[in-house]
Amino acid sequence: MSDAKVQEGLKYTEKHEWVKIDGEAAFFGISDYAQSALGDIVFVDLPKVGKKLKAKESFGAIESVKAADDLYAPIGGEVSETNSLITKDPSLVNKDAYSAWMVKVINFSADESAKLMDSSVYKDYIKNLE
Repeated sequence: MSDAKVQEGLKYTEKHEWVKIDGEAAFFGISDYAQSALGDIVFVDLPKVGKKLKAKESFGAIESVKAADDLYAPIGGEVSETNSLITKDPSLVNKDAYSAWMVKVINFSADESAKLMDSSVYKDYIKNLE
């Protein structure tokens, strides 16, 4: 899976979630590496709007034809929106993991994102997993 795409400008966790900070909002999703490892995604369970998340805490679940896994918040914050497109069509995550964001979070701590991997460190991280 060393051909997995890693998008520049995002921060990554060891569990293969990404976060994109865009002004007052942060968007979470899973990496191309993670969607590839999971295979065909058939179900995504996301939290309710208003839920307060803590960094590294589970915020939902994702299921594929071969596995089910929890989704973990890269940083803490309050869920302000969920991506209803991927709950209706979970295969969108397989098509483009970086445009298929899962939750939009507000009132987050930007300091927490400084502890995450940038794209070059994440590329090395996934290379070392193989």
